[in-house]
Amino acid sequence: MPTMPAFIADLVISPDDRFLYVSNWWHGDIRQYELARNCKPRLVGQVFVGGSILREGPVTVCRDEELKGQPEPLVLKRVYGGPASLQLSLDGKRLYVTNSFYSTWDQQFYPSLIKEGSVMLQLDVDTDKGGLSVNKNFLVDFGKEPNGPCLAHAIRFPGGDSKSVTLP
Repeated sequence: MPTMPAFIADLVISPDDRFLYVSNWWHGDIRQYELARNCKPRLVGQVFVGGSILREGPVTVCRDEELKGQPEPLVLKRVYGGPASLQLSLDGKRLYVTNSFYSTWDQQFYPSLIKEGSVMLQLDVDTDKGGLSVNKNFLVDFGKEPNGPCLAHAIRFPGGDSKSVTLP
């Protein structure tokens, strides 16, 4: 039976060094780990925002010790692709994510993403106990751009590189 390993596209550590956030582009999840002093990170939050292992997706999960079943697709807008770039707000309470990795890889693994365009989502972060949730009132749809669907990748605060989407 073939296995589908994780593909970590980005990771971010919170400003207080308490949490690590990881985007898993193939599987479609974003994970929040609490960083302990004993060097044993503990998973405290996880959301699926696309990816290949979604229910009714292109991959059938036969066995996974971490999942009880295949996750449902995100319903704000049908999100294609998997979480790629991450940017954590300065207060650590919001995690922004885009779902385009590289256009050639997007074309190969998520052809619908090329046709529909990418999105930017906001996840709300529980900085007390740990945990992630999709903010259903925040969605930037790059598929609606005037010159056709666009693919958003890197997110950086002002001062980032010139190819980035900047947040106010």
